[in-house]
Amino acid sequence: MNYDISALFRYLPFFWPAALKTIEITVLGIGLGLVLGLGTALLRISNNRILGFPARIYVFLIRGTPLLLQLLFLYFGLRSLLNLPALNSAIIALGVHNGAYIAEIFRGSIQSIDKGQMEAARSLGMTKRKAMQRIILPQAFKRAIPALGNQFIIALKDSSLASAITINELLLKSQQLASANFRMMEMLTIAAVFYLFYTSLFTWILSRIEKKLAVSGSR
Repeated sequence: MNYDISALFRYLPFFWPAALKTIEITVLGIGLGLVLGLGTALLRISNNRILGFPARIYVFLIRGTPLLLQLLFLYFGLRSLLNLPALNSAIIALGVHNGAYIAEIFRGSIQSIDKGQMEAARSLGMTKRKAMQRIILPQAFKRAIPALGNQFIIALKDSSLASAITINELLLKSQQLASANFRMMEMLTIAAVFYLFYTSLFTWILSRIEKKLAVSGSR
């Protein structure tokens, strides 16, 4: 079968709804992952073992099992218990999965800050919570940006697994169109172009954020 370049332009418009669905799953999943990740990281560095134990179990379970398994587990489990739509299940699965990795990124960044800064803040009368909010976390966030950027790009590519539960994102759309027009390579090429565009966009946005934080921190 010859590769038809003109098919790329003919079928490109059919991918726009799937492209929007992909970015929706990714952005919402990352947002949920950031919240879970920061909360889990704070629990993990807590001196309270009762609070830290479930956080360690969460990270252990999620990092020790594949995302596809987690996605199917949540989809079939939550659909039977809560009657959640497939889209919500995909967002929750992606958020929970990324939350475990983001937790380790934040934990490493927080622990990389010199402990003397916390001691200095406490000596000035700040509570531990205030010192964490105003001094430790802003610095930790700056240090975490490169690793978070990599994790966001991984999350974008992992969103393709939502096709396993019939979410009409880029990968599933390419397969559906290919089954109708028998142009599998062309349809996969279009999906790849969208993923490369999103990856480049995420990289550019995060690099701008990193530069802006570096400039503001040097003043």
